[in-house]
This record gives sequence, structure tokens and C-alpha cells, in this order.
Amino acid sequence: MNIVMLTNTYSPHVGGVARSVEAFTLEYRHRGHRVMVVAPEFDNAPIDEIDVVRIPAIQNFNGSDFSVVLPVSGLLTETLDRFRPDIVHAHHPYLLGMTALRIARYRQLPLVFTHHTLYEQYTHYVPGDSPALRRFVIELATRYANLCDQVFAPSDSVAALLRERGVEAPVAVVPTGVDVERFAHGDGRRFREQMRIPAGAFVVGHLGRLAPEKNLEFLAEAVVRFLADNENAHFLVVGKGPSEAQMRRVVEDHGLQERLHIVGVLAHPQLADALAAMDVFAFASRSETQGMVLTEAMSAGVPVVALDAPGAREVVRDGLNGRLLPEQAVDSFAQALHWVNSLPAPQRQALVDKARHTAQEFSMPSTAGKALACYESLLETVYVDRSEQFEQWESVLRLIKAEWDIAREMAGAAGNALSGGEPGSGRSG
Repeated sequence: MNIVMLTNTYSPHVGGVARSVEAFTLEYRHRGHRVMVVAPEFDNAPIDEIDVVRIPAIQNFNGSDFSVVLPVSGLLTETLDRFRPDIVHAHHPYLLGMTALRIARYRQLPLVFTHHTLYEQYTHYVPGDSPALRRFVIELATRYANLCDQVFAPSDSVAALLRERGVEAPVAVVPTGVDVERFAHGDGRRFREQMRIPAGAFVVGHLGRLAPEKNLEFLAEAVVRFLADNENAHFLVVGKGPSEAQMRRVVEDHGLQERLHIVGVLAHPQLADALAAMDVFAFASRSETQGMVLTEAMSAGVPVVALDAPGAREVVRDGLNGRLLPEQAVDSFAQALHWVNSLPAPQRQALVDKARHTAQEFSMPSTAGKALACYESLLETVYVDRSEQFEQWESVLRLIKAEWDIAREMAGAAGNALSGGEPGSGRSG
């Protein structure tokens, strides 16, 4: 098959969607399929990429580490004519997701959409964030899903939520698989030596984009509570993002900065080494749709302490491969970390073994097989024209734009009033 993937985030961007697209692309190509990825331009993007089309983009949109793609040129049409796709797969309902919709409609091809993200959790990156905007964002994603021939949900929790929200298109649960072998043989001892973490320390780890929607202030508070009661414990964080300063501040306020190690973004094999250096993986995000970083940690034999939320609840089995906490409370999270730390060696090893076993259930060959079976089934169906739903979806887009414009104008007026500027002066405080 010739598969075209359209995504707003891709290498070298750090994040779950980018890594998911890359992982599936590699597995599909390994199985003999051809995959073209259409993605925004990013600074420091790899050179000489194979079958990757980069679209010009505005970087670091509104203080985030996301990009906003600019209008797609006719060069993409020519490239697609040569590529001759069989399947169009969108990984977002907006920006390049809109391009995916138009490609599928124009070429009368099956359209697949992976609902990676709870988009309402990310509206704080948009000027004029408001409850109405969040409702519109949910409506946009739901209507987009209903314009597709197949929707992939990364977890059972998300599949149930989509149906509750009114998604009528077929929904299949297809989590992003993990390359178990890639993470199973890291050198944790070597990584600790490089980071000057004592060999005998108990290391609480975290991996991911350091952003507000990841609930990192709470996570830092909980880990600090644990560190304060355990002099031998250290906190290892892999990743970067706007919340790094906030995490550092929480740790510094308690005078524990000597035991915090934020090492930035890592590539293999260092990433596998970093996971192997951890004794427990701490995770507090409630905005996830799947537990990809959790299965990667478990591939390295690292048990997980997480809040009960979509993504985590499909992976973490309380008391077996970690702890799944029903409520967000600093004390209970710190106690769960202490529970792992205090286990006798045989019970700790059982926890490690169960974590590795769980990771095998989410292996990439298994999940890619599910996705490809859906693709093949779609190729046997007749193209369905959804012109009426398309018009309704575009009306939602217009409502979102109106809400955004109104809120932005109100914010600008308030800023001018506070700063003493005149309307239209360009001063916003």
C-alpha cells in the first residue's frame, strides 16, 4: 500500500503524536509498504529525509513548542500525483488535518483519523482561551471524525469518550506500539555515572514534553515530598518545554536542587540508558489519550506510579506493575513512590517483571498489524461522499474563528485600557 500521513508535529519535535507517526511509519516501511509523511518544517529537522514533505510553518506558536503550518503549495499536489496514495491518514483535525480531508475528497480515497489528543486540554495555547472555545474544539474534532471512514482511538477510554461525544464513524482501538527491544537493554549504570547520580540512589524518573497540560507542577510537588523524606532519592527528568522553569522552582524552594537532574531531549541509545537508570516512573498527566511513555518505561523494566486517567489506566495495573492512584493528592502520590522504594528485593523484581510483560502486550508489530488490517478493509469499500457533513464541519470552523476573534479583541481592549494605550495603537500592555 501507499500511505500518506499528515501530521502537525514530527521529528525533531518531541511529543507523543510525532513519536507515534514516526513509529508507525518505520513499522509500515519495514513490512514493505510505502509511506509519505507530510509535516511542518522544524528547526534542526533531519536532512535527506526519505518520503517526507515539509510544509513551511510558524514556529513556537503563542509561546508553545508547536508550529502552525502556512498555506500548502501546489507542489504537494504534484508530489501526491507521483506517489499515488491508497490511504490518507490524518493525525489532527485542523491545519494539515484539513489538507488531509481535501486530499481524500479530491482523490476519493479512504480517510483515517487518529484521535491522539484531548484537544480541549490545549486551548490555553490559543489567544482568547474560553469555555466556549473549548466546546467548539470538541465539536470540531467530533465532526471531523464523522467525515472519516475510520477513526483510531489510542485507548479504550478514548474510544468510549468519542462515542459519548457523538462519533458515528467506525472506531478501532489502535494504541501506538512500543519497540520493546529498543528500550530493553539500556545501560542505567553508565547513565548514572554520566549524570553524577549515585549508583545506589533510588531514582524517580519522568519522560516527556515539559508543558502545562502535563500537570507537572503537581508532579514536582509530589516528588519533592518524597525526596524530602528519602535522602537517598533523586529526580531524573528527560525532556524540555515551557514548564521546566516551574519544575525547577518547586524543587529549589525546598532546597533539593542538587538531587534534580533535567537532562533535556535524548535520542537512542541514551534514551534507553536514561530509562534504565530509573527505579520508578512518575506520571501525573490527565490529558493523555494513551500511555506510550509508560509502555516505553515498562519495556526498560521500570514500574509506574500514575494518576488514574485515560492512557494510564489501560497500562498500569495497581499493585502489579506499579500504582494507579484514584485521586490527585500530593501525599498519596509520595506514599506510592515510597511503597515502591520500600518493597523487599523479591517483590520489587516481581514488579519489574510484570512491567516488562505489560510492555510486550503493546508491542509495535501487534498494533501496526491492527492498523494495516483496517487499511486493507477500507480499500475494499466504495467511496462515500459526505458533502453535507463537510459543510456542517466548515460551519463549526467559522464559529471557532468568530469566538477566537471576539475573545482576542476583548483581550486587546482590556490590555489597552490597563496600559493607557488607545484602541488600534498596537499597545497591549
